[in-house]
Amino acid sequence: MGYFIGLLFVITALWLGLSGLYKTLILALMAVSVVLTMVLAVRLKVIDREGVPYGRLPQLMWYWVWLVIEIFKANWQVIKAVLSADLTINPALVKVKTQCESDLAKTVFANSITLTPGTVTVAIEGKSMLVHALNEEDAGPGAFDEMDRRSKEASDGRGATS
Repeated sequence: MGYFIGLLFVITALWLGLSGLYKTLILALMAVSVVLTMVLAVRLKVIDREGVPYGRLPQLMWYWVWLVIEIFKANWQVIKAVLSADLTINPALVKVKTQCESDLAKTVFANSITLTPGTVTVAIEGKSMLVHALNEEDAGPGAFDEMDRRSKEASDGRGATS
């Protein structure tokens, strides 16, 4: 029931925030569309822990703050590599194991890798990901362990299972 109320609140707030119009007709259309959306969400059975992750919003926000700092660090390394006279890059494809349980956590982890300059998640297969890295040294064993741990805690919660 909490996920239902959370989704209802978010959809309503999003509609009101994006429209900025509070006339009777607009509010009536909002009510109809929100009710229709909620009926479809219930029928499609997408109102669950992964479909409505608002309960973990504080953890996800702290994760994104950490990730932004990591993105700036990686940007600096890519800038140095690009501006150096000899262009010292050593691209590689590496397989990265993940401890993430849910699809949401795996998606957050894969997107975090892709958002970090110099790395791109190419494929996800089970509990491993194929990652293209600009420098093989930066994608060695353990290079993504901290990101994996943090994305799992933010998305799955501590000790949570799917």
